[in-house]
Amino acid sequence: MVSEERAPGPAELPNLGPPSTPRPASGIVLLRRGGKHSERALEVLLLKRSGEAKFMPGVWVFPGGAVDPEDGEAEQGHRACAMRELAEEASIELEAGEELVLFSRWITPEVVSTRFDAWFFLALAPAHTPPKADGVETTEARWFRPAEALEAQAAGELVLSFPTINQLRWLAEFRTSDEALAAYRGRDVDSVTPKVIGDADDWRPVLPGDPDYPA
Repeated sequence: MVSEERAPGPAELPNLGPPSTPRPASGIVLLRRGGKHSERALEVLLLKRSGEAKFMPGVWVFPGGAVDPEDGEAEQGHRACAMRELAEEASIELEAGEELVLFSRWITPEVVSTRFDAWFFLALAPAHTPPKADGVETTEARWFRPAEALEAQAAGELVLSFPTINQLRWLAEFRTSDEALAAYRGRDVDSVTPKVIGDADDWRPVLPGDPDYPA
């Protein structure tokens, strides 16, 4: 979603015609591995998108992007895309056998011109591999405790998208990365399509299950 605190990218402009078909995409919610610090609080990697990006410029996001044909199809293609985007955007490569746990699936609202069907996977970061922004698509890379990122958003210190805010809230319930992975391992994940209610001067996104979610 577009924050009032920034100008939207061209791919986020309102859709004035029939809804576009969502493009397959993937993101990876990378959790800091505990290692010898097994009691370390859960931390997640966020990247700041370039101010020149067509979609969500200047927003802090999980590593991710659109699925390419060479990634493959169906869930395997989404998994390959998530790993590729992590390597491209944050210079972190996961081994082929590394566990990726399906976490959530978000479909862009119909009112947005460019739409994605984005699958997000939980994974543990390899040891001794600090993230590094690529300097093109991403300009900063930082580890955050979920509650810290949400507090920074509320204070206006960084901008998060609506799906990212909700996913951070879900992760904030867990004390460690292992707890989060165990909770979502094998869980059924339904797609979530937010809708936007209100008008151009006063609007907000709502989720399925919210009292104001349009039928």
